[in-house]
Amino acid sequence: MYLDNGYHLTYCTNIHPGESWDEVFRNLQEYLPPLKKNLSPDKPFGIGLRLSDLASRELLAGKRLADFKVWLQDNGLYVYTMNGFPFGGFHQQVVKDAVHKPDWTTRERVDYTIRLAHILAAILPEELDGGISTSPLSYKPWHRHDEAALDAMFRTSCLHLAEVVLELQGIKSETGKTIHIDIEPEPDGVLEDTEEFISFYNNRLLPIGIEKLKAASGISEGEAAEAIRTHIQLCYDVCHFALVYEQPADTFAKLQEAGIRIGKIQLSSALKVMLPVSMEERQRIADQLAPFAESTYLHQVVERNESNRLTHYTDLPQALKQIAKPEAKEWRTHFHVPLFTSTYNGLQSTQDAVAEVLELLQHNHLTNHLEAETYTWEVLPEDMKKELHASLQRELEWVLQKINPTKDAENSRT
Repeated sequence: MYLDNGYHLTYCTNIHPGESWDEVFRNLQEYLPPLKKNLSPDKPFGIGLRLSDLASRELLAGKRLADFKVWLQDNGLYVYTMNGFPFGGFHQQVVKDAVHKPDWTTRERVDYTIRLAHILAAILPEELDGGISTSPLSYKPWHRHDEAALDAMFRTSCLHLAEVVLELQGIKSETGKTIHIDIEPEPDGVLEDTEEFISFYNNRLLPIGIEKLKAASGISEGEAAEAIRTHIQLCYDVCHFALVYEQPADTFAKLQEAGIRIGKIQLSSALKVMLPVSMEERQRIADQLAPFAESTYLHQVVERNESNRLTHYTDLPQALKQIAKPEAKEWRTHFHVPLFTSTYNGLQSTQDAVAEVLELLQHNHLTNHLEAETYTWEVLPEDMKKELHASLQRELEWVLQKINPTKDAENSRT
């Protein structure tokens, strides 16, 4: 939705199962008009659209895209951001590290991203920039023991991203619309924290991309650098950066100093537990966490010890085997848990990081795009659970109250 302070807020529709366009559209029809009516009755309401590769192909067939654009206009809805990270099946199947496939070394990832960009350009309101979040290039454990392969992965990914920049420049020239690809660091991604992202951007993406753009279009080095900075940005997922114990203000300052723009902030909380000294109490925590060690998604755990040294576990089952380590003080686990509360049946979250980000945004307009990304509702106590329509509204109302605790809270009740 349009906010008076210049931000656009919505939720990411990747929480709804559906890989075909027909399934995606049915979900949009069910959930978006009621949310608009309740939260933004007098202003357009934004959509954070997730399309699989299959759905993106189907949407471009026949009159579907034109019909979708008419539906958006008729219902006071608009799309300003898309989730282009998960390429294929994301629900009701084993995903795990396959969420990174195909990675940025592949033609499939390039073609999928370009297809999303053309869809977004066709439906993006004239006055807005559009963003597409994408994977952190690849999955780090695939390359951990082969430096030559890692270097080749980086170079190929940079060349592919530069190819996308060329396409986005063409879209901007033809339509006047600016679309950026927002790379999303996450634990065990090739890019998983601020230091890795800045190093990649300055030492690999800019040099390789500038040379490709200069050769392909004859522009100057300065023009090529500006094109990359415009069209390749960062997706700041609050959960992911909290998992690696980074402070939002520090990250934002480092990115600004490096000249790297933030295309989208995904508002999400990680699951957090403070580990007591008592092994009996730790076993109780392990029992509470055990149901979340499920077989569909990766739930990376980052452990902090009393010296603030971090230990990474690729998935929750591996971490649970180490819960008796006496030096471990805190675990943060990759679950996107509800924003509106910081406690869940004795477990906690990194909600304070989300609140800090929203406070910082009141004083520093770092991006136009905000997107709530909660999809783990089962952690809530039974008396806090609501059906999905109400849960989504509660999440967005919490954000509205935090980012503008007076006016937007009042608007959300009208």
